[in-house]
Amino acid sequence: MTLISAPAGFGKTTLLADCVGKIKEPVGWISLDEQDNDKVRFLKYFINAIQQIEKGIGDNSLLALQSQQPLETEILVTGLINDIADIDHPFVVVLDDYHVITDTEIQQILLFLLDNQPPQMHMVISSRADPPWPLARLRARGEIEEIRIQDLRFTLDEVAILLNEIMGFTLSSKDLAALEKRTEGWVAGLQMAAIALQNQQDKASYIQAFTGSHRYIFDYLMEEVLNSVPDDAREFLLRTSILDQFNGSLCDFVIERKNGDCTVHFFFPRKKPSSESYLSLEYL
Repeated sequence: MTLISAPAGFGKTTLLADCVGKIKEPVGWISLDEQDNDKVRFLKYFINAIQQIEKGIGDNSLLALQSQQPLETEILVTGLINDIADIDHPFVVVLDDYHVITDTEIQQILLFLLDNQPPQMHMVISSRADPPWPLARLRARGEIEEIRIQDLRFTLDEVAILLNEIMGFTLSSKDLAALEKRTEGWVAGLQMAAIALQNQQDKASYIQAFTGSHRYIFDYLMEEVLNSVPDDAREFLLRTSILDQFNGSLCDFVIERKNGDCTVHFFFPRKKPSSESYLSLEYL
């Protein structure tokens, strides 16, 4: 499989769409949302994606899903795998926005598929977070390719192409370097900086003042990141934002919980962020 894992705005879907347009193998594409956290619905979509490649594959599994007495999940998925094995050519299945899938049973279904998939099938998963699978095992077997933030960040040369050649600016090398440093190659940040620059007379001064508190950045983070966070997690982030340092017991005190059941997952930077690290979602 191929895993594309990076926060919002790093161009995962754009990269996938571009690749799909260039490869020779047929592709079945599934764009996921929160409503797909239902085993039956998910499997129907998955089978329909396979049938975009080869008609009739998985028909028996679809009938079993619609039955009033459906088969056990493992038996059903095993039958689907056997059907897929009959496809006599390489093909690709894309699961875009996989981070919205939280259902444990669906996670197990996908892992079972990966462990037993026929060699002609290649799975591509795009997600804002790593799936809860034993990725180390897949790495050890040589069964996974990974594309991550460091691969998707724009280099200085790519920033120059985007802003000067594609968007039509005439920014100096110094200004381009400043934007690349402030956005850390985050393409959504670069695009919003370009929108903001369009009506600025003194572009150099504006670039020096461009930070993560800019309205376009704030709106993007609200719409694409914070609004997708569950209510309890958003409340937790709000209450603990006043702390410079924290641990479990201190967080429990601040959010007024006494049962110690607060479980929190954090992404930490590999190095201390500099004063210029305004925009990187890696630090959220």
